[in-house]
Amino acid sequence: MRQAIHIAMFSLIGPVWADPLPQPLMERDFISFDMQQAEIGHRLFYDPILSGNQNISCAHCHHPDLGTGDGLSLGIGEGGQGLGPRRTAGAGRDKVRKRIPRNAPALWNLGAKDLHTMFHDGRLSISDIYGNGFNSPAEEWLPQGLNSLLAAQALFPLTAQFEMAGNVAENEIIGAVTDRIDLGWPILAKRVRTQPDYATDFVAAFDHIDSAEEVSIVEIANALAAFMAIEWQSIDSPFDRYLAGDDSALTADQKAGLDLFYGKAQCSSCHSGPLLSDQKFHALGLPAFGPGRTRRFDPYVRDVGRMGESDALEDAYRFRTPMLRNVALTAPYGHNGAYPTLEGIVRHHLNPVQAREEWTRDLAALPKIPWLEAIDFVVQSDRLEMARQAQAIDIEPVDLSDHEVAQVISFLHALTGEGRKAPPFGVPEGFEP
Repeated sequence: MRQAIHIAMFSLIGPVWADPLPQPLMERDFISFDMQQAEIGHRLFYDPILSGNQNISCAHCHHPDLGTGDGLSLGIGEGGQGLGPRRTAGAGRDKVRKRIPRNAPALWNLGAKDLHTMFHDGRLSISDIYGNGFNSPAEEWLPQGLNSLLAAQALFPLTAQFEMAGNVAENEIIGAVTDRIDLGWPILAKRVRTQPDYATDFVAAFDHIDSAEEVSIVEIANALAAFMAIEWQSIDSPFDRYLAGDDSALTADQKAGLDLFYGKAQCSSCHSGPLLSDQKFHALGLPAFGPGRTRRFDPYVRDVGRMGESDALEDAYRFRTPMLRNVALTAPYGHNGAYPTLEGIVRHHLNPVQAREEWTRDLAALPKIPWLEAIDFVVQSDRLEMARQAQAIDIEPVDLSDHEVAQVISFLHALTGEGRKAPPFGVPEGFEP
């Protein structure tokens, strides 16, 4: 009804939206998870027990005080010390060996029923190709019984060398993963279930578990998914209230920004639907830096995006459209965190070629790592690679005034939910960045 009314009104007094407004997000749009299982997931999310060297947790890269990210363009994973923008690269034998290749994605609304693809390059998606419900890096070795796409996603940081598994020869997890991606998960599961508190709680929370010996990585992943889905469900932003019929939920500037978002600025051509993402892949021509997520046969530092998963040339340099709830909290922006502000990433969308030319290295939030700095920007000296990336831009320039840019940004702030201020579980004491 709201959409019909607004379209009728604007056909008389103003612009008609190029794309229809979505339905508001509601509880029914999300998978139902068990609160008792989520409580276990809450503890595991902040517990370094799931990392190879037991020195980093999920929350080190996805902290709620930092919008469920880490505040860095490219994170500091296994071997680092501290939290958030103050995280350092460690020292001695335990020091960081590589920056995390891509920006830590936000965790808002990952329990949505319509979500079918995850990671910047889409290397995890719902599919029956391997008989286990998912197309994933683990292929046929992904275990059966995962209750959601989010549960499947939770498994892969645990196997990633520079994220949580640790460097070769440092622990039994990375040793097992080096042989085959799924061989580290049983070791982690045994580590968890042999802790008395975890063992008791898993038996109580999962009906099919009668003894601690039955706890596997599947129950661990399902618990993590339950926590993340419940903790970071966000459906109460001013925009959601506006879609539900509250005309006073948005300010005049936010309404003007909404009109631009769904009209002249063409944002909704990709950020569409209730989740504000088409879950497809687009090349934006973001400034390149960092180690990139290279393929085994890539001879040099670069990040080819979706092509790394699909091996299709037409997917080169394309990355998944992110969802936008709470986007004002999740800086820096882009698959590699190239822009520290919403204005920066908005202006890049409006004119990628010009933005690439004007971008400067100081915009990247990269904590000093002297032994890695030689490769931080080396890709920019590769003339041919830069030419290939510059040619693979999917969006056409859009001309907005400075005032209109400010209105779009005002609307993006209207996507911030109120529930984030009092989440069901919260941050454990002593885990603030």
